[in-house]
Amino acid sequence: MVDASSQASDKKNVEIDPVSGIATTQHSWDGIQELNNPLPRWWLWLFILTVVWSIGYWIAYPAWPLVTNYSKGLLNWASRTQVADELNVLKQVRAKSTAQLEGKSTSEIRSSPPLMALALAQGRVAFADNCAPCHGQGGGGAKGYPNLNDDDWLWGGTLAQIEQTIRFGARSISDKGHQGSMPAFGRDGLLKRTEIEVVANYVRSLSGLSVAPGTNLAEGEKIFKANCVSCHGEKGNGNIEFGAPDLTDAIWLFGPDTEAIVEGLWNGRGGVMPVWNDRLDDATIKALAVYVHSLGGGR
Repeated sequence: MVDASSQASDKKNVEIDPVSGIATTQHSWDGIQELNNPLPRWWLWLFILTVVWSIGYWIAYPAWPLVTNYSKGLLNWASRTQVADELNVLKQVRAKSTAQLEGKSTSEIRSSPPLMALALAQGRVAFADNCAPCHGQGGGGAKGYPNLNDDDWLWGGTLAQIEQTIRFGARSISDKGHQGSMPAFGRDGLLKRTEIEVVANYVRSLSGLSVAPGTNLAEGEKIFKANCVSCHGEKGNGNIEFGAPDLTDAIWLFGPDTEAIVEGLWNGRGGVMPVWNDRLDDATIKALAVYVHSLGGGR
């Protein structure tokens, strides 16, 4: 029991703030007194409720990381499972239209207005989800990623060629994909730095671009014919069998600057197009091929 003298002593020690009339905790920082102002009762109960709720959430849902797995929760719910279920529902909704595209070739789809409209709608969404990060939302490309709106194609721009590229990629893990890379002429010691600079200026001249003063274009042509014509052709018009670009059309994947061309000749080039055949269904790949072909550069 607390005696009366102790209670009286406690009351004497209470310090009242003269401005607010509230007792202080008798703690002071830089001359500022801390008031003994309890939290509102509603706030305290709300705090307790959130603690109880969090405990219930930990028990009901996946929450705790384990050594090799995680706690499943009493409800056995997972966001991945929910996404899979939603995708299955979407597939069922699209089943009829998907079957129509799967049963037709890309050329048949293009010749049928209803199927074309369906393919363009599905292809647009698939492109935004899978292709836009590299090629841009409108297919305009970026440095190292081809512009799909023009008529310059590394691996061919027909419907069949575009479908082949999407399905099996380029320089990918698939044996059915396109193969062929730009050799590292400088890094591998095939050409000297001075030779690379001369042939880089010669390549610029094929597109009508200016060359460095004093460049011996005849020497550049000689180096080009000795090292580059097997892929790019005698006149530099390119070859889709090897993914060798046309050097005469002023369309440059990595830029037309001399430094960019020299860097490519020195270290080589070999961008990779992923394999989509094992990631997307047949109808989606056909829709993508038709959509890309329709962007403006399809042949």
